[in-house]
Amino acid sequence: MAVHPAQGSSRAPADFPMGGNHVFSYEYEHAMRLHLINPSNPLVSLVRVKENRWNRYRVWKPLGLMAVAGLTPPEWEISIVDENLGVPDYAAMPRPDLIGITAFASQANRAYEVAAHFQHLGVPVVMGGIHATTCADEVMERVDAVVTGEAEAVWPQVLDDLRHGSLKRRYDGGRAELDDVPPARHDLLPTGYFFGAIQTTRGCPLNCSFCSVTAVNGALYRQRPITDVVREFRLVREKGVLVVDDNLIGTRPEHIARAKDLFRAMAEANLRKEWIAQVTINFADDEELMSLAAGAGCRGVFIGFESPTAEGLGELGKKFNLLGDRDLRASVRRIQHHKILVVGSFVIGLNIDEPGIGRRVAKTAGRYGVNNLNALFLTPLPGTRLWDQMKAENRILLDRFPKDWKHYTLGFPVARYKHLSVDDSIDEVDRCNRDFYSMPRIARRVGRDLWDRRQPLRSLVSNLAYRSNARLSRMAHADFKREQSNRGNGGTSKT
Repeated sequence: MAVHPAQGSSRAPADFPMGGNHVFSYEYEHAMRLHLINPSNPLVSLVRVKENRWNRYRVWKPLGLMAVAGLTPPEWEISIVDENLGVPDYAAMPRPDLIGITAFASQANRAYEVAAHFQHLGVPVVMGGIHATTCADEVMERVDAVVTGEAEAVWPQVLDDLRHGSLKRRYDGGRAELDDVPPARHDLLPTGYFFGAIQTTRGCPLNCSFCSVTAVNGALYRQRPITDVVREFRLVREKGVLVVDDNLIGTRPEHIARAKDLFRAMAEANLRKEWIAQVTINFADDEELMSLAAGAGCRGVFIGFESPTAEGLGELGKKFNLLGDRDLRASVRRIQHHKILVVGSFVIGLNIDEPGIGRRVAKTAGRYGVNNLNALFLTPLPGTRLWDQMKAENRILLDRFPKDWKHYTLGFPVARYKHLSVDDSIDEVDRCNRDFYSMPRIARRVGRDLWDRRQPLRSLVSNLAYRSNARLSRMAHADFKREQSNRGNGGTSKT
């Protein structure tokens, strides 16, 4: 579904630079057309909906592009393309006046392919998102304009400059005030998603060494007005919703108080949505907070446990998990008591990680009692302290950019680890998944959820989805090992 612009308007000729020294001229005789594109990465098994039917329950709408659409004036006809659901025939689509692309590092290669296609047709391309913010110089070599930071402050200027033939090479959006952010355009994407998406806060005060959130959105915890959030929740068409906040509840008493007010307002509005979110472990410290979240529709939370050891948490800058001498098993149980499922995330490849870490992580996750486990490779992402450290120590293994960005999915070992070679680290993640997602262990977890009347069907579906993706990952890892062996990066080499 697209915006229906005003009819019958005529446009004056507009010139803009393309590809350096070329200048193209347009007569805007038609409604202005904007294609917003979320590029795919075939190495990310999560989005292979056709290969794994369970992934329908793990794919959500690209909220960033829907938010940009919400910033776009009504005279623009907007189409959003999410290549994760399939790559369309771009030639069969109406010719756009502007292309907007967003990308994580892992999507950069495909983003550049899409950009080149439309630039060849003489259509200007603007790119934003995390990769454009952290690698602006690289991106500017391959598109016509770059938007860094958050788009709210500059997107109208981008469109205005395009109309007047003065599109700039770079626009720095900085960090937006969230008091008057317009709602995202939840109406622009077709069916095919189990989860919609919404954002209620930006920024994270934890500033973990491996996370790019602070570089892009800052450490200041900013909240949208609660009335705006509730109003936008009503616009989400899907019953299931992912709250994309990097930390929904925050870390300070005033953050928690705001989260409680939000949950009360959502429950009072009777939204009839079921949602999942990312939170920190302090979620389990407040019974009223958990009760209000459950009453507002919370059905699951992602929590970054990161490492089974205090030393590992210190290495990552995640000492927050250690505050208050928490019993993490008891914390997980308190959350689950409110019928909320818990997905625990762990990172493999830390300096203290040695052979056997995969089994140790699986055992720790099992002891905590989490419903699902995400085992990820320690990945230096541009803009993070980890990137700066590993680059200074010559520990970035895959450094042929932009070609190698495709492997920066958190699902491949792209760095040199202290005690684990490429093959070792892959074997550890594989062992972790095999142990945690063995059929007997899945049966025990789902049986426990059934006994406790705690969403057993949802628990079964998510466990089977993770198990199936672990199988797809093993196939991808086998190809990766061969590729790295040919490059001389495989085998037993470490730092």
